[in-house]
Amino acid sequence: MEMVGPTKRMVAGVVCQYFFTAGYFITAIFAYFIRDWRMLQIALSLPGLVFLSYYWFFPESIRWLLARGRKEEAVEILRKVAKENKVTIPEEMYEGLCSEESSKAGTNILQVFRYPRLGLRAVNIFFSWFVNSGVYYGLSLNTSNLGGNDYLNFAISGAVEIPAYAFLLFSLNRLGRKAVLCGCMLAGGFAMSACAFIPDDSTWLLITLSMIGKCCITASYGVIYILTAENFPTVVRNSGVGTSSMFARVGGILSYYVLDLKDIWKPLPLLIFGGLSGIAGFLALLIPETLNRRLPETLEDGEAFGTSAYDKRRTSLNEFDGSGEPNSQNQNIEFENNHVKNHKLPNS
Repeated sequence: MEMVGPTKRMVAGVVCQYFFTAGYFITAIFAYFIRDWRMLQIALSLPGLVFLSYYWFFPESIRWLLARGRKEEAVEILRKVAKENKVTIPEEMYEGLCSEESSKAGTNILQVFRYPRLGLRAVNIFFSWFVNSGVYYGLSLNTSNLGGNDYLNFAISGAVEIPAYAFLLFSLNRLGRKAVLCGCMLAGGFAMSACAFIPDDSTWLLITLSMIGKCCITASYGVIYILTAENFPTVVRNSGVGTSSMFARVGGILSYYVLDLKDIWKPLPLLIFGGLSGIAGFLALLIPETLNRRLPETLEDGEAFGTSAYDKRRTSLNEFDGSGEPNSQNQNIEFENNHVKNHKLPNS
């Protein structure tokens, strides 16, 4: 998110999800040809070792370095950016880079709860991740209970993610993050709840409604990644997304046990998934919209984010044009405002 300009944040966030879908399809293919679960687990786990090499190729977040007071390291990366893109940056720009000296001691995610509004927003976001993950993996695991061929159902479950992310590419910069998140979770909750009233012999109707629910929850899952990264202040953004992901894993773990409730009443798991999606969808209305908004950097920014006070303060610091982007004539020097923001980052 932080390696691209504001107009590219949405595309970068959504396109990454397509690679997740590609992994979903690969899982289906591997499972079809590798029937021993131990060998399947090994085959799916070994490619993860490649990610260890990212340590030497990915540069650190410049905004994070500045927020932690590590200005020299941020300037060094910026010089590499300028060299890679054959751009000359005036020395006064380097000198004028903002840094939050008060954050040098470090900031952890627990400190967000010192701020009432920010703390409640964090809990709301954590709950949304919990529900999205639980419903997503619950529906994925539930494909074997829908009837028909298990492998075909699993493949269809992955295929519906393609239009879900295409919808996000079309809608997020038009409708906003919050509206899409809320709408998708409510629509998915309705589709899953409707499955409870489908006769057992109507297999394809049951599969269709379940896949509509999966499509909607996939779209909302894609939105929550972007909305979370944009709502947490820079000083806790990494830990905020990481903590959110932890709650998501809890939801994914519990989804398996929710599916066991089918022994009590077959539609009960889908009703639970649908109800939780509806609740999380309505609560999403309380999360501030981030479309064309300058992201919060400090905990104080995060507390004020989404209020008129935050907008007035940011407007007084920066001149905006009609699109919400910083005006090119603005003399305030900040990383996101300079002309390097839309250039590619070199390997470190």
